[in-house]
Amino acid sequence: MDPLYLVAILPPEPISSEVWAMKQEVHTLTGSRNAVRLPAHITLIPPWRQSPESEAVLRAELRDFAALEEGFGVGLKDFDWFGNRTLFVRVTEAAALQAFHADLIGWCASRLTDMPLERRPFTPHMTLATRDLPPSQVPALRQLFQDRFYTASFLATSLQLFRHDGQHWLPVEDFPLKLQI
Repeated sequence: MDPLYLVAILPPEPISSEVWAMKQEVHTLTGSRNAVRLPAHITLIPPWRQSPESEAVLRAELRDFAALEEGFGVGLKDFDWFGNRTLFVRVTEAAALQAFHADLIGWCASRLTDMPLERRPFTPHMTLATRDLPPSQVPALRQLFQDRFYTASFLATSLQLFRHDGQHWLPVEDFPLKLQI
């Protein structure tokens, strides 16, 4: 079976460690493990399967795309839910991220024809718990996070490609964005 790939933006320290600590807290409280399989990130292209032979082309195209795009600010503020399945840190000031995502999807659609395009609207967020969150744990988790506040911001300076090896998500390559002058 072809490996899974994922494209994401990772926040710098200390944000990465702060969000990771919240993921670990939720894991400890609920047993939910899916969110702790990847570092803190904002998914740009959700997991898809692709032949390993196509990876070199994928990497070259992501490298070329990143070299043309400038870094941009990302804000994070508090928490929200997708239904009862996914707890996440909200991304605010998302206009630049939305534009970046649209550019990335357009680039990939025109150059990587074997990459399936996501049909759902892009809703940037940083997941703390998803899919395997026990329904019985949701009310207490909702209460815990509705009374909590979190605010951070960072400059997105690269995007990251991950590959799943059947057990873990492994970083494949970091693609730096064009430096602002």
